Amino acid sequence: MHIGNTAAIVTGGGSGLGAATAAALAKAGASVYALDLAGAIETAPEVAGVTYVPADVTDPEQVRAAVATAAGGDAPLRIVVNCAGIGPSARILGKSGLHDLALYAKVVQINLVGTFNVLALAAEAIARTEADGDGQRGVIVNTASVAAFEGQVGQAAYSSSKGGVVGLNLPAARDLAQYGIRVNTIAPGIVDTPMLATVSEEFRAGLAAGVPFPKRLARPDEYAQLVLAIVGHDYINGEVIRMDGALRMAPR
Repeated sequence: MHIGNTAAIVTGGGSGLGAATAAALAKAGASVYALDLAGAIETAPEVAGVTYVPADVTDPEQVRAAVATAAGGDAPLRIVVNCAGIGPSARILGKSGLHDLALYAKVVQINLVGTFNVLALAAEAIARTEADGDGQRGVIVNTASVAAFEGQVGQAAYSSSKGGVVGLNLPAARDLAQYGIRVNTIAPGIVDTPMLATVSEEFRAGLAAGVPFPKRLARPDEYAQLVLAIVGHDYINGEVIRMDGALRMAPR
C-alpha cells in the first residue's frame, strides 16, 4: 500500500505516539487528519500536512463526522491508526478500597470501545473507495500494549482494555478481508511519551535498565516507523507485533 496521495486518520494525534505517527505519515505524502480532544489539539504542534480534528473516539457522531471530513478530500481514505488511550493505575483491592467501577468502565470505553468505534466507521468509508490493482483499499493499525500479555499490579483495567484490542485484531482482519482492508496491531513496551514526563530521571533509568536490548525506552518515532512498515508490507495482516526490546513485564 502506497502512502503518498492518500488520506489517513490518526487518533490521539495531538501528542505522543499519535503525533509522531501523524508527522511521519504526512512526511511520506499522506493528507493526515489527527483526531484528539479539543484540549489536546490546542497544544499540538503545527505540522505540514496534518489537519487537527476535535473528536472523542467514544462518540459515534463525532467520529462519523471526522471520518467524513477525512474521506471527503481529493485523496482516498486508506490509512487509520488508533493511538488514543488512557492508562490510570488502580488495584482491585487497594489501600483506598475497592477499584472504582466507573474508572474501569472508562478505561475500557476509551481504549477498547473507542478503538472499535473508529475502526468500524472508518472501515465503512474505506470500503466505498475504489480498490487498487491488487484489490487493496486500506490498512488499519490499532495500539495494544505489552500489558495485554503481562499486566502488572494496578493494571487490571488497562490490561483488560488492551487485551480486548488484541482479541479484536484477528476477527477484524477476517471481517474486513473481503473489502481489501488489512488490520494489524502494535503492542508497545515502555515508550518515552508525555505520560512519563512527570516521573523522575532515576525512575526512567530504572525502567530502561529492565529492557534486555536496547537498554533504553522506546521512542514515539520508532512506533511511527513500524506503522509505516506495516502499511507498506501488503502481506502483514491479522498480526500483533510487540515493540518492546524483548521486555517481559514483572508483576510490579
